[in-house]
Amino acid sequence: MSYQVPVGLSNKHVHISKEHLEILFGAGYELTPFKALMQPGQYAAEEKIDVAGPKGSFRGVRILGPLRNETQVELSMTDARTLGVSLPVRESGKLDGTPGLKLIGPAGEVDLDHGAIVAFRHVHLSPAQAKEAGVVDKQIVSIRTGGERGLVFGNVMVRTGEGHEAEAHFDTDEGNAAGLCSGDLVEILI
Repeated sequence: MSYQVPVGLSNKHVHISKEHLEILFGAGYELTPFKALMQPGQYAAEEKIDVAGPKGSFRGVRILGPLRNETQVELSMTDARTLGVSLPVRESGKLDGTPGLKLIGPAGEVDLDHGAIVAFRHVHLSPAQAKEAGVVDKQIVSIRTGGERGLVFGNVMVRTGEGHEAEAHFDTDEGNAAGLCSGDLVEILI
């Protein structure tokens, strides 16, 4: 059985809490949507911050909205090496025992004591799409890519529920390895 989904490549970004947003940008500050993302209700914000580690920093890292209960920095393995940190591969929101980084905004700085991860690759599906694909929430599947650098990614988590739309999320390291662009179609293998 073959089920195809589009790819969403994920560059380094920050999901931020209200508390940290106000430290970085000022009291009462609210995010300004820049571009809607494929997942309903999620967006890239106009706001960008700097992210610093022991060996380096990145300027202009985009914040994604809406606000979260806990700040989370998502990087690729290459990004982590540039900053001088060793990051675990984690499912989004699973932040216990993760390292922190420094966030620098126009109004202040936040020294995170945890919250930096390499995101566990995953595929979003609505309940109807998951049923059609023959998969369930939290199931681990593989994804086959095509093209000149086609390959099979193992250990891809299915994330399904209301508010999800078909899209396979890979970071820039993974996308570059397979020669992928956002919007390319890939195949779920069960």
